[in-house]
Amino acid sequence: MKGQTATKANLQFTSTSKSGKVGPVLHILDEKSGWDMPTLNFTLPPELEAGEPPEARGLARDEVRMLVSYRTDDRIEHARFRDIGKYLKAGDLLVVNTSATMNAALPAMRADGTSLELHLSTHLPDGQWSVELRLPRDESTVPFLNAQADETLCLPQGAFVHLLQPYSTDRLSPRGVRLWRAEIVLPASLDEYLSQYGCPIRYGYVRRQWPLDYYQTVFANETGSAEMPSAGRAFTPQLVTQLVARGVQFAPLLLHTGVASLESHEPPYPEYYRVPTETARAVNQARAAGKQVIAVGTTVVRALETVTDAACQTSAGEGWTELVVTPKKGVRAVDGLLTGLHEPHATHLAMLEAFAGRDRLHRAYREVLRERYLWHEFGDMHLISRNP
Repeated sequence: MKGQTATKANLQFTSTSKSGKVGPVLHILDEKSGWDMPTLNFTLPPELEAGEPPEARGLARDEVRMLVSYRTDDRIEHARFRDIGKYLKAGDLLVVNTSATMNAALPAMRADGTSLELHLSTHLPDGQWSVELRLPRDESTVPFLNAQADETLCLPQGAFVHLLQPYSTDRLSPRGVRLWRAEIVLPASLDEYLSQYGCPIRYGYVRRQWPLDYYQTVFANETGSAEMPSAGRAFTPQLVTQLVARGVQFAPLLLHTGVASLESHEPPYPEYYRVPTETARAVNQARAAGKQVIAVGTTVVRALETVTDAACQTSAGEGWTELVVTPKKGVRAVDGLLTGLHEPHATHLAMLEAFAGRDRLHRAYREVLRERYLWHEFGDMHLISRNP
């Protein structure tokens, strides 16, 4: 990528799994923003990519596996997600993302008759969209990088999308443009139109299309995410009730996620967030009382860190965040993180290292590879906890 260079660190770890290997750490330095992103390099065996929801595998949502690692020692434990209450105490606070997932994938056609798939990423403040074009291939899609500025593509029922300009000239791929600023003209409201013609964004590891309900969490109440804030997926109403009855607290915030199909080593794009006053107050009170504040998902960390100052005081806020959490920056707002398992080189791994430290993160990922945990939005979970 433009403005980035990659060098290998002198670290080599090999797991004892049949095919998973944890390899050298890669450092990506973005010269413009100055953030240094160490990311984990490992082999992810295809059979560990969750290709269907746990419900299709005969499991309830909260029966997925959960690896528990600690920030204060080297212990690792294996559990089912429904046992998460064993790792929480009365007064601990779980902060959740209430963004709901859109049917963000639409069929599109170029003037030359090429059939594409349009992925809506982010509804921008000026009313335009950031969008990605993808080319159907072998029951999946790959990025389509040959579109042109001022091009208009047809959508169902007379709708159309007009490509205006590359979303960010700082992030142009040498192969072409991946994300575009675009104007979308629809014959109906967005929700109505996507309900009729859209479907959830799906990548090749998911073998068939699943209804939108499979991409919603129990906390979802405001539509706007291109892809599911998946760390909350394993919660069920019954589990939430049990946790509340034991004195565990929940607090909501909103962050609408964009598309996850970023270029290699590409940092996240700005995303819209809203942290309510009540949530900021709950975070500060829990921290002052010595209780754990656990972010349910990397999206929650990104939003809270955006509104937390150097004195570790969290405020209410709303807007667009460009924050990237790295070990160099550190984490101020939360003590723990509940998240899924992230792909090799993913920027989210830098955030996990900010929580766990490099050695403990390596140890955790060696363990999930060895024990054959499942990756992606329908996969297993990882709890990084402060409490032993």
